[in-house]
Amino acid sequence: MKKLSLYSVSLILSGMLLLVILYMILTGKIDQAGLLFLLFFGSLAFGFSVYKSLNSLVFTITIFAGVAAALYYPHYFTYIGDFKLTALIIPLIQIIMFGMGTSMSIKDFAGVFKTPRGVFIGVAAQLLIMPLVGFALAKSSNFPPEIAAGIVLIGCSPSGVASNVMAYLAKANLALSITITSIATLLAPFLTPLLMKLLAGEFIEINVLDMMWSITKMIILPIGAGLIFNKLFKTDWLDKAMPLVSMSAIFLIITIITAAGRDSLLDIGGILMLLVFIHNLFGYGLGYGFAKLFKMEEQDARTIAIEVGMQNGGLASGIANSLGKIATMGLAPAVFGPLMNITGSILASYWHKRPPKIVGSVKASIADSQK
Repeated sequence: MKKLSLYSVSLILSGMLLLVILYMILTGKIDQAGLLFLLFFGSLAFGFSVYKSLNSLVFTITIFAGVAAALYYPHYFTYIGDFKLTALIIPLIQIIMFGMGTSMSIKDFAGVFKTPRGVFIGVAAQLLIMPLVGFALAKSSNFPPEIAAGIVLIGCSPSGVASNVMAYLAKANLALSITITSIATLLAPFLTPLLMKLLAGEFIEINVLDMMWSITKMIILPIGAGLIFNKLFKTDWLDKAMPLVSMSAIFLIITIITAAGRDSLLDIGGILMLLVFIHNLFGYGLGYGFAKLFKMEEQDARTIAIEVGMQNGGLASGIANSLGKIATMGLAPAVFGPLMNITGSILASYWHKRPPKIVGSVKASIADSQK
């Protein structure tokens, strides 16, 4: 009972801090509210952590705390001495991908043969919907070319592990979700550069071969190492540690990107957030509609909606960094990541309360995912 009261006090404190922050915004003193924002997000995350219906938002709230810290105190997240912190982004992406590899096995790819239609439709939806919507939004934005290219980039990236978590919470087809994520991720070194050349070539110069090699280093090599490690040295402690390590890496990536692009983000942040939000919602809606167009079952349609709407912002950030454009091209991925976790959690919660009717083929997929 004492614990609950402590969490309640934390939520009350966050409410009071929010009122003070709103007052400072209305009185034009938002530039002095840095510490208050950090205390607000910290107390809100602590308060949410005890509630099952809210604890899925704790990580996202923590990300917002990191973004606030980067906006108000960027000097802490740009350099340590003479070392530029953006140099950490690609190694952090590789750690995340290694963790993904350690959680995978050859069995994950068996879904291609068991449900080839669902995998094909899901991957096709990802390759068509998000890149084209991203291109349309970039063209209509009037942003500087490199920032506009970042919107296309997040659309051309594959889905990430977050989509698998949301698919599980939404009572979608988890086996299909894992398979689509795995296949889309392995195709990314080849298809993402080609899509970027086709759709973002008018915004920035794209060297397809260089981008292919950069993505291969960020995805294929660490995932391959993770698969081998999983096969030879399967350990329970690593399975428990890697999710925390991956979340910490994502937190650092987004915080560093925000600090690096702080000035541009302050200039266009509101409009960029709106466009990214539209991009994300179109992914869910068109992904679901695309699946229904092919008469897929409700559970599979939910899966494809989530897979299309939730992109791998970390990978997109790594690509932007490899091009030396993290402070511009990396902004859309940095905004997309936290935003999609909020919308994904809301959508997953909505669907969780409305279990779909499960047909025989889906039951088999669920059984396979639980083995």
